[in-house]
Formats: sequence, C-alpha cells, structure tokens
Amino acid sequence: MRISAKTDYAIRAAVELASAEPDAPQKGERVAAAQKIPLRFLENILTELRHAGLVASRRGAEGGYWLARPAEEIALADIIRAIDGPLGSVSGQRPQALDYAGSAEALREVWIAVRAAVREVLEATTVADVVAGRLPEHVRELTRPEDAWASH
Repeated sequence: MRISAKTDYAIRAAVELASAEPDAPQKGERVAAAQKIPLRFLENILTELRHAGLVASRRGAEGGYWLARPAEEIALADIIRAIDGPLGSVSGQRPQALDYAGSAEALREVWIAVRAAVREVLEATTVADVVAGRLPEHVRELTRPEDAWASH
C-alpha cells in the first residue's frame, strides 16, 4: 500500500491538532512548523479535511484549526478517504467492480482481501490512539515479527 505525502501530512496534522490544548484553535503556521509540513500545502490539506467534516476552522486573531470531532472518533481511514479516496482500488476501480476472466478470475478476491486487511488496521486505529502511543493490540501485533520491518 502506498501512502501519499499528502495523506501522511494530513494524518500528522490531525495528530498535532489532537495533541493541542482543548478549546484552543491552532494556527496553521504552528502545525506546519511542528510537523515540518510546507504551510501552503498544509492549508490546502486542512481545507480538504474541513470539507470532509474532520477539521473546523475560524478566521481572525483568535482563529485557527481544531478537530471537528473527538480524536477517538476519527479513524486514520477517515483521513485517508478524505484526501485520497477509497482505501482499496485497482486502476481507480473498487475491487468488487472488477471482472477478471479465465486464470485471473480469483484476483478480484485477492484485491478484496487486501482491502479488508488494510481496513482492519486503518479503521481500528484512531487519531487518539496515535497521540497516546497506544495502538490497538491487533495492530501492534502485526508489527512484532521481524519480517514486518523488512522492506521487500
């Protein structure tokens, strides 16, 4: 699975907002500096997250950004979908819409299984989990084998 830089930035921005003082809107400049994200890029990302209902904002001297919902209610999958669309697609199509013939027929089930496995991790892990450093046990379990850390 590939995570775009834009999605990585979006998740990091959400985590930064979640770790901020409650009821204190965060300036985009502060979030950008804290996470080393180019400000103009971050502002576009925050706008997309706002349109998706994940971030709220207010203009002015007392303005800034904050999470629109509690961090416990925002899964990493929500952010990825807001930025990049569906979690699993093949050539821009949802796996269940694919139609393979002959010896490749089982590939559709493979792509559906991959999407299901990705969902198991990304829908179960919330922004609050990342902030707290407490990932769901089944997610943490996937990181334990040494092979999980090897690049293939």
